[in-house]
Amino acid sequence: MAKKLKHNPIPWDFLAAYKGKFFNGEWPSLTEMFDITTERYPDNRCFECFQPEHVVFTYKEAQSILRKLANFLAKSGVRHGDRVGVTGKNSPEWAFAYFAALYAGAVIVPVDSALPINEIQHLMEFAEVKVFFADNDKLKKLTVAGAQPYSLEKGGELPYILDLQCEEEQEIQSATCEEMAAILFTSGTTGTPKGVMLSHRNLVADCYRAQGHMNIYSTDVFYAILPIHHAYTMLAVFIEAMSVGANLVFGKKLVVSAIFRELKEAHVTMFLAVPMLYNKLISALMNGVKEKGPIVNGLIHFMMGISGFCKKFLHFNPGKKMFGFLLDKVSLKDNRICISGGGPLPSSTFKMFNQLGIDFVQGYGLTETAPILTLNPIFDYQEDSIGKPLPGIECKVVDPDEDGNGVLYFRGENVMMGYYKNPEATAEVLDADGWINTGDVGHIGARNFVYLTGRAKNIIVTEGGKNVFPEEIEDSFQLYYDIDQICCVGFITDKALKAEAVCALVHPSDECRKKISDPAELKAHIQEIIDTVNKTLQPYQRIRKLIIVDEPMEMSSTKKLKRFVVMKQYKDQINE
Repeated sequence: MAKKLKHNPIPWDFLAAYKGKFFNGEWPSLTEMFDITTERYPDNRCFECFQPEHVVFTYKEAQSILRKLANFLAKSGVRHGDRVGVTGKNSPEWAFAYFAALYAGAVIVPVDSALPINEIQHLMEFAEVKVFFADNDKLKKLTVAGAQPYSLEKGGELPYILDLQCEEEQEIQSATCEEMAAILFTSGTTGTPKGVMLSHRNLVADCYRAQGHMNIYSTDVFYAILPIHHAYTMLAVFIEAMSVGANLVFGKKLVVSAIFRELKEAHVTMFLAVPMLYNKLISALMNGVKEKGPIVNGLIHFMMGISGFCKKFLHFNPGKKMFGFLLDKVSLKDNRICISGGGPLPSSTFKMFNQLGIDFVQGYGLTETAPILTLNPIFDYQEDSIGKPLPGIECKVVDPDEDGNGVLYFRGENVMMGYYKNPEATAEVLDADGWINTGDVGHIGARNFVYLTGRAKNIIVTEGGKNVFPEEIEDSFQLYYDIDQICCVGFITDKALKAEAVCALVHPSDECRKKISDPAELKAHIQEIIDTVNKTLQPYQRIRKLIIVDEPMEMSSTKKLKRFVVMKQYKDQINE
């Protein structure tokens, strides 16, 4: 009989033992969650960093520091409901600023440190932060009206966060689970920004509900390499680790060599990244196998097929033992689960990682939903799906077309409180019954698996009235090594009918440019790739215009193309 994968269907049941002592509501607040974890695992490693020096804090040590920092904030005039800002590189200090604000009963406002100084200032002033923490390079230029700055790094002109600990107990009014915990900014840093208000309940419930689709243990080691201000990393790495007593290792540089070194040195078991990084990893691995010759290449792929079948259908996982030598090349030999989010992932990448023995999890969500809505369960997954809604979350399709695709709406306890100071924008996406309009198009298939087609606002409408989702086309190119970036947009073919066809803006990889320096030959080579992919697409989806771009197209901090910025930049070429 096949061996069943162990899975606890209700991972948050243990909280019942702490109800009445540590918390009284349905869910604990984030600080109550941290206190529960510290009670359970006081000596477990909590925060760890290798750069610029190796530092480690246990849960007990971290809790002591957080309470003293909260005393300092309270003594400095921070009161219940006040806002505290933080902007900087991933670090234990960033984490201390985040949780210290919560322990002081305040609301944390994390801001992308990659934004221009004037935009960081605008967001913090919009949120009316009373205190903010930032890296030294930012503090040299950043001033926020009415706010006291402090440093996340040693050696600066302003006081360093870990030197601010106050032993004297202060009177602090803690936030309840139903109250606001954080304001996360999405897009729109001019005019009225969209500040997503998330409660403690939103974040804690989403954190534990996500564990209904994957097992997380106190022995796990999480790796935070993507910007931690972003909802994806904040929940799926930062808060998830804190919820079970796992170790959180902070990576400061998005440099492959540094990532590989830290993955191996820290024995990371939980690795979260965006599709682009996973595509590069699997491409590098498979190209290395291919270079061994057709016999070895064929044998490895045959063995991967057997491993994948055993994992998916017989529920035992031989891949780690079979392919440990391959996983070691990308420092994933110790890894247990890889999580992909922040954008669409090719099903082939998903499939190959599982065949190699990694429990690969693809998720979907929005900042407005704390953010996880769906996950592919590690014990029951579909490679071309974004997974099933988390336990307790509802999904429905509104105004479906003949293929069953319509706008996806969700409802659950992770749905935001609303947009900060923006009731009009809130009313546009959130109805009176608690359903949130994701703006994404898709359908619900067998066994409640959800399938994503694209963004409603990105749809290209052809002359025949067909809807083309650019994300679907772009996904087909993710494993072509000569293409660094591709952005599919519509161009007008008939003004009277407002009909469009597909135009592809392509930034070739550096390796491709080194091989082919002549612009005409380069375009012809990329066109060959497009012609190959076009044969796999429906006629109305096929790319009819190619534009080679010389500079990388602008991307967000989670490596998603800023589609409308790109469209505006190349508007004339697209429509000529």
